[in-house]
Amino acid sequence: MIILGFESSCDETGVAAVCTERGLLAHALHTQIAMHQEYGGVVPELASRDHIRRVVPLTRQVLEEAGLAMSDIDAVAYTAGPGLAGALLVGASVAQSFAWSRHLPAIPIHHLEGHLLSPMLADPRPEFPFVALLVSGGHTQLMRVDGVGRYELLGETLDDAAGEAFDKSAKLMGLGYPGGPALARLAASGDAGRFDLPRPMLHSGDLDFSFSGLKTAVLTRVKAVEQQTGALDDQTRADLAAATQAAIVEVLAAKSIRALKQTGLRRLVVAGGVGANQLLRAKLAAALKPLKAQAYFPPLALCTDNGAMIAFAAAERVKAGLVTLDPDAHSFTIRPRWDLADIA
Repeated sequence: MIILGFESSCDETGVAAVCTERGLLAHALHTQIAMHQEYGGVVPELASRDHIRRVVPLTRQVLEEAGLAMSDIDAVAYTAGPGLAGALLVGASVAQSFAWSRHLPAIPIHHLEGHLLSPMLADPRPEFPFVALLVSGGHTQLMRVDGVGRYELLGETLDDAAGEAFDKSAKLMGLGYPGGPALARLAASGDAGRFDLPRPMLHSGDLDFSFSGLKTAVLTRVKAVEQQTGALDDQTRADLAAATQAAIVEVLAAKSIRALKQTGLRRLVVAGGVGANQLLRAKLAAALKPLKAQAYFPPLALCTDNGAMIAFAAAERVKAGLVTLDPDAHSFTIRPRWDLADIA
């Protein structure tokens, strides 16, 4: 079965074709970073309009690269939530319209399930069960995954997500959008030991996270430096970026290791945009060695939001028998707020 998948939950338009037997056939992605940069963040209305402009050309590109005709598609999948309502409606309406016009089943997919399963697109592919660290601009969660659709929440952020802490801290330092990658690049030339920043909930004894206090601590350091010298110089900014990154990564790594010990599992899957962070990858690799455990990451190109993970999640749900393939069931239902624990 060949599934065409659409992702439009925020500021990336993604389309992909996945075969249940052959895997990923082709995917195409357009990011709106350049458009949103002048605003310092995602503008929902502009995001929705750009999805409308991009989704059809990207669909044609995927079909061409995969060597497929529209008649080769057996089902259509789309991100139904969580995300920006207007942006979600673009992907949902295109997917449902395509499915209705071709008399095909449409499969709504949870955005986080797409991220959760995306490391299975890599080689080597992790086997179930495993612990998953979902870490992005909007989410920070630790999950136990025993199979497709079998997810147990172990811990989550009580306030800001890790990616949000990266982005907001970067903004406080005067860095550009998107802040997380900019902060990570700058941190490479900084001295993390110059600033002593808190590691929120590092010793809480549970698997929950909190990053709002770290953001406040960064603001306090920025104001202190500005009062002393008038402004952040380049080296001070790099040092503070390095200290911020080190604090976030240390907490993420420590909680992930604790989750492995608590569950007795030896496979850790890291998914979401922050999963591309090189310090996090290195820190986890070092920490997992004594446990004889292994970390799995999606390909770097698939760490961000993308259509491949949505089409792939749909394919895995089909193979697991979790989807009713009804070509007559069509609606434009989206769920901007949708707990992963609530998926059927």
